[in-house]
Amino acid sequence: MSEVLEKVAGINQLPIFPLPLVMLPNEILPLHIFEERYQQMLRDVEATNKMFGVVFFEPVEDFVDRPKTGTIGCVAEIRDTDMLEDGRANIVTLGVVRFRVLDYIDEGEPYLVGEVEFFEDDEADTVETDGPADEVFELFQRIAKAAFKMSGGRGKLPEIHRGDPEQLSFLVTAAFNFENELKYRLLEMTSTSERLEKLREILKKMVGQMEESGISTQCPKRTATARKNSIFSSAGHLERNRSHADRTTRFVPARR
Repeated sequence: MSEVLEKVAGINQLPIFPLPLVMLPNEILPLHIFEERYQQMLRDVEATNKMFGVVFFEPVEDFVDRPKTGTIGCVAEIRDTDMLEDGRANIVTLGVVRFRVLDYIDEGEPYLVGEVEFFEDDEADTVETDGPADEVFELFQRIAKAAFKMSGGRGKLPEIHRGDPEQLSFLVTAAFNFENELKYRLLEMTSTSERLEKLREILKKMVGQMEESGISTQCPKRTATARKNSIFSSAGHLERNRSHADRTTRFVPARR
């Protein structure tokens, strides 16, 4: 059993926090907790294991009040909490492991509670992934250097740790400002090689555009810094791995 699965061993129920975003393992996510039901959720998880589930939820019909069973989410572990006088809170969470919502449990709580099962990528699929992981890591470095050059050398050069192939695939996914639908497809994959291949395909197109077509001269109405920021995650994932003290993202939870 892996270290992250050991962390959630024995857990089969999780408070569910539906949000209009996709959280990934190893991703740092700051949240502003302001609704009373989620203030209660925060108090409850702070008193137990400091973990809850983040699930992508953008309902297209008004009568849909929760993510469907079978939806994939990510366990968020609270790493830092700043309680405010009126009960609101600013928290910083770290993505731990993925889970699947099997069912919902009504225990009288004001927030959703789900019966869940945890999973990682298929172990047999991770054997021959070092080569693709090296290629994705190299492409990321090239894009980071190109983006740094576009900004005129201002700021810090984006960095990630190489890590194991599965971890790398999620770190790279979190680093870029991908659409939620793409991030969710990458989240639900259970094949490391499939995820790395999809990332390789995306990053090859991206690096080609940046290095060969002179992207810094393509958009005269936007500054180089703005273009660099649009490439990488607007949530500032890479920078928050170093410091989150000066940034608090206020995500509005999906309403039921």
